[in-house]
Amino acid sequence: MKPTGKDVDSTDRAFGQRVQKFRKERGRTQISLAAALGKTSSWMSQVERGVQPVRRVDLLQQLADELGVSVQQLRPGAPSGIGAELSAPAPLSLSNDLDETRRLISGHPALRTLLAGTDSANSPVDTLRGDVDDLWDLTHAGHLAQVSTMAVDLLPALEQAARTAPQADRTELYLLVSRAYQALSAAFVRQDEADAAWVAADRAIFAAERSGDPLHVCASVFRMVQAFVRLRSLGQAEHAARTAIDALDELADSSPPALSVLGSLHLAMALVHARAGARAEAKREISAARGIAARLGENRNYFNLEFGPVNVEIQAVSTAVDLGDAGEALDIGLSIDPEGLSPERQGRLLMNLGRAHAQRRHGGEALDCLLRAEVVAPEIIQTHQAARATIRDLVFIAGPNASRELLDLAERADALD
Repeated sequence: MKPTGKDVDSTDRAFGQRVQKFRKERGRTQISLAAALGKTSSWMSQVERGVQPVRRVDLLQQLADELGVSVQQLRPGAPSGIGAELSAPAPLSLSNDLDETRRLISGHPALRTLLAGTDSANSPVDTLRGDVDDLWDLTHAGHLAQVSTMAVDLLPALEQAARTAPQADRTELYLLVSRAYQALSAAFVRQDEADAAWVAADRAIFAAERSGDPLHVCASVFRMVQAFVRLRSLGQAEHAARTAIDALDELADSSPPALSVLGSLHLAMALVHARAGARAEAKREISAARGIAARLGENRNYFNLEFGPVNVEIQAVSTAVDLGDAGEALDIGLSIDPEGLSPERQGRLLMNLGRAHAQRRHGGEALDCLLRAEVVAPEIIQTHQAARATIRDLVFIAGPNASRELLDLAERADALD
């Protein structure tokens, strides 16, 4: 139950007043600011009145980013830095399976090797290759805690080997370094840790260049685009994707690996345009990806991109939902057979079908899709902002008639702030 005007906490009231002040200074309406956060205007009104506390660290950071201020300006005295917690009446609970890996890449895993300047024992290349394959398998399966546990040992070993192994092995080793960082970037995006995903993608690009594999450079750029989208840096995302697309077009490589990367980048561009509300541009990119998938002929998993005809249609569903075309999303999505795709792709399709049903006010069907998505890929429901916003809307629409299943899902997803 929300507090009444008489018992609003003074800290929350002061916080709300600062939010209102910054919002008005920037010419933002409650509706536009709320929409950027995946919230309702009534929620934003309650925040500004101090009735609705903001407790979650990630939500506070999003609010500060939208207003163009620091967390400390919104809540003076709040500690800063990774893992910091706020001084607030209620405890915060923001779990992150990748915390250890985030700390690792905040430094330089090969620093000791660089400073020592001497060769040391390395793991065999075959072993490291198998370990990177396992890392990607865990990422696709959504076992992010295991990804982190494995990466903490694997990354330093890869970085060391790439610098100290015989010269003949270094090309492949740098490629393995790139693939490992690509996996971590994908995992960080799934955990909604976009800034860490950006760091990992940047390191993947550097290592891919050292390996001499330009297609892996472009695949790493795809990972960076995903990070930029999560950061809401749509201009940077568009520039990165367009630069890679133009370079691949000039290369005119029609091999299946090159087509997979090019098609994936067009899908990334469709996502960027959809998030910007650019309907014609988003549909044009989906059409381009469909044409490339038709040339490819079947679903492939080059560079762990899972690109192919089915993946294009999964992205077409997501694009339609982002553009508010729920009917189109359902028409496409219900005809897709996701058999053989990774749990992440299957979970994403189910989540977006749930969003489409919610847009059409099909509460039961929306809940069913979201529950099935949670079974297949739990982290999508727990960390994806769109999934949490959909769950929150379903609870709001159902009101006192909300089912126990829906309320339990909302609690597990931390969807009700």
